[in-house]
Amino acid sequence: MFSDISIESLIILIILCFLASFVDAIAGGGGLISLPAYISAGFPIHLVMGTHKFSATLSTLGSSVGFFRHGKLNFNILKYLVPFHLIGACLGVYILNKINENFLEPIIIFLLILILIYTIFNKEIGLKNNFTKTTLKSTILGSMASFILGFYIGFFGPGGGSFLLFAFIKIYGMDFILSSGNAKILNLVSNLSSLIMFIYYGKVNYIYGFTVGFFMFLGGQLGTKFAIKKGSKLIKPFFIVVTTITLLKIIIEKFF
Repeated sequence: MFSDISIESLIILIILCFLASFVDAIAGGGGLISLPAYISAGFPIHLVMGTHKFSATLSTLGSSVGFFRHGKLNFNILKYLVPFHLIGACLGVYILNKINENFLEPIIIFLLILILIYTIFNKEIGLKNNFTKTTLKSTILGSMASFILGFYIGFFGPGGGSFLLFAFIKIYGMDFILSSGNAKILNLVSNLSSLIMFIYYGKVNYIYGFTVGFFMFLGGQLGTKFAIKKGSKLIKPFFIVVTTITLLKIIIEKFF
């Protein structure tokens, strides 16, 4: 119940998670704020991951609704990608219980560095929408990327939003706004699949999860409106900052 933590801690948690959902709607990476906020609030660690996932799912739902209302989703593409992403995410969660995740970390660090360098020095990437129609090649590449990134998000997670954004930009030629919108749907799919498993194992505090999640839902919608209003030129620097912080977080946890 609400007596589990102080009202001051709850207010701080709500504020931080609202901010996290706002940032996440623009360029991903909200978990870098919201998950530590949940941990610092004093929750038992076994409830942190599940309750945070509950709130984060509502956040992603909020931003997905926002992008949908503004016509920034392409369901002709998503209908192929969602099933592959769902299968990949479920398989990633399953394999996580069988294999040590540490072997992935050096690969992820290397890939994030490449994405960061490419995005910084390619001045025009993601600023214009060059998408015209799907092709057999883009459908195959998109489905493969959706499965692989679904597996990665289910297995490991950090940087998943950056990879999804980059995949939509490179494979389909979308700008940052359209890439963000479509990536959010895949994020929602992987979040829901993970949440179902947390619910099954009884690792969710619904009172806090829904309370914080309500404000994260609003933050996601507000962040979406802000991103669409300001355009891709705003999202690109957000993307660079979030990807850099994610990369530094993984490096620090791995080597320090």
